[in-house]
Amino acid sequence: MKQTTLAKAVEGVGIGLHKGEPIKILLEPLEANSGILFYRSDVGLLVQALPHNVVNTQMATVIGNSNYYISTIEHLLSAIYAYGIDNIRVVLDGAEVPVMDGSSASFCMMLDEAGIRVLDARKKVIIIKKEVEVRDGKKFARVFPSLSPSYTFVIDFDHPSIGRQEYHFEFSKKSFIEEISRARTFGFLRDVQMLRSKGLALGGSLDNAVVMDDKKILNPEGLRFTNEFVRHKILDAIGDLSLLGAPFVGNYESFAGSHNLNHELTKEILRDPSNYEIRTLSAESAQEFQKAFA
Repeated sequence: MKQTTLAKAVEGVGIGLHKGEPIKILLEPLEANSGILFYRSDVGLLVQALPHNVVNTQMATVIGNSNYYISTIEHLLSAIYAYGIDNIRVVLDGAEVPVMDGSSASFCMMLDEAGIRVLDARKKVIIIKKEVEVRDGKKFARVFPSLSPSYTFVIDFDHPSIGRQEYHFEFSKKSFIEEISRARTFGFLRDVQMLRSKGLALGGSLDNAVVMDDKKILNPEGLRFTNEFVRHKILDAIGDLSLLGAPFVGNYESFAGSHNLNHELTKEILRDPSNYEIRTLSAESAQEFQKAFA
């Protein structure tokens, strides 16, 4: 099984969630063994999507250095991961990946337009060898060994439109597009108002998020799925765990997880080499993990 990149470059434009400014995005092919690179053309920042480059996880997953950052990378990374793309450069002219409609759907369309090119280098995967867990009180995120990757997420919100939701997702590109990619980010009106008072969430609207007051959903079109909230949590988790640097073969479970817990989990996995094995897939060994890359 070989590494992949884009067949051609594609570009788009969207609004940044926090600053509310238009941001141009360009997705470019890269050669084998380059990984996933983000480049801010306005300040000359080049940073690889890896755990040690994460600088903030409060409202989104943010990578960068002490001077500059790139925010809200998880929805794009989720699509890149699901499409099995190993090498890509993301060029932005601002500090955020545009939020688009609050899901990964727009990025899937961009990747469909670009197409995928197979490179002459073997794909690398991270095989989970034993259970690894991080906790924050009752909240947790963990991975454990499996040859058929899946994601199981449980949320429990004291809100009549959410409540307790659980979703089990058997990972594949086709299933991601159908079950996960269109699930939008969500938030509460009171939090949006608080964030805007601090100069954040200026680009947030009913066009790019599911927004609720204390009793109901405010979006006139309603939900895309009855359990859209928990599906979006899985979308986030796929993007966050892609920062491991290679597709991971194992199962992920979480209760009330967050970007921060996902980040702590990636660090905990990589902290101990006995937790995982990096394997380069030959044509023969790829058969063992065929479902993971279907």
